[in-house]
Amino acid sequence: MVKRYKDLIYALLCLSFAIIIGAAVYEHLAVWPRAYDAPPKSLSMFQGEFGLNPAPFWQSIHPVTLLLFTVTLIISWKTDRRKHVLLPLIGYVLVLITTFIYFVPELMEIVNTEYDDTVNQELTKRASQWESLSLFRLVLLIVLSLVLNIGLTKGNSKIA
Repeated sequence: MVKRYKDLIYALLCLSFAIIIGAAVYEHLAVWPRAYDAPPKSLSMFQGEFGLNPAPFWQSIHPVTLLLFTVTLIISWKTDRRKHVLLPLIGYVLVLITTFIYFVPELMEIVNTEYDDTVNQELTKRASQWESLSLFRLVLLIVLSLVLNIGLTKGNSKIA
């Protein structure tokens, strides 16, 4: 019975991590190409009373995922799954640190630029750099997710 709970918690972690990746892929396919098309005019989608605000989603999913990582690591510590949880957790924490140090502040500065009908080339360049680095971050998350998901194939019984 305990084994099933361990499997369920691990599967919930994988699902939560997949949700993060899915949301990031969606943003890179549907949001950022439009938002960064002709800034600052194209950034109006984030402004005003009904502007797009993805922050509540991201502020909710990351703590849940970190909690699931922590619980899964604890219950998998003495199993073959440990390295498949520990490596993605370390990578994810590093991604979160860079997100809070660079990605969020830079994004907030870009999307909160005052509306103007004229395309700002410097802003377009910054947005392009942000998007390229964010795509690299997404690829890293996908690789970490593969490592995490491979752990589902490993036994969760204690190592002798």
